[in-house]
Amino acid sequence: MNTKDLPGLCGFSPLVPGEDREIEGIFTGDLLSWAMGRAKEGDAWFTVMGNVNAVAVASLADCACIVLCHGAQLDEVARQRAEENGVQVLATDLPEFEASLALAKAMGL
Repeated sequence: MNTKDLPGLCGFSPLVPGEDREIEGIFTGDLLSWAMGRAKEGDAWFTVMGNVNAVAVASLADCACIVLCHGAQLDEVARQRAEENGVQVLATDLPEFEASLALAKAMGL
């Protein structure tokens, strides 16, 4: 599954377009230091952290995208940094578990 499929299959709203990436896994969590050490290349990262530090972690971990959950907002500095670094950001009102589960089902996991 690719990031371009997320809006149609999971109902996530695109906030920052980025390159279409293959999603290879799912990482869910809000602690940035934990994500930095455990998110894997190609993961869709589900979090409520919509700040510039989350964008930096997603870039360092080479995540396929960030999905902001619980209606969390992306601040303007983070939006600009995501655009500059090609980090795709999407949003949903779903809690992290339910959003992750929606993607897992769509991926056939």
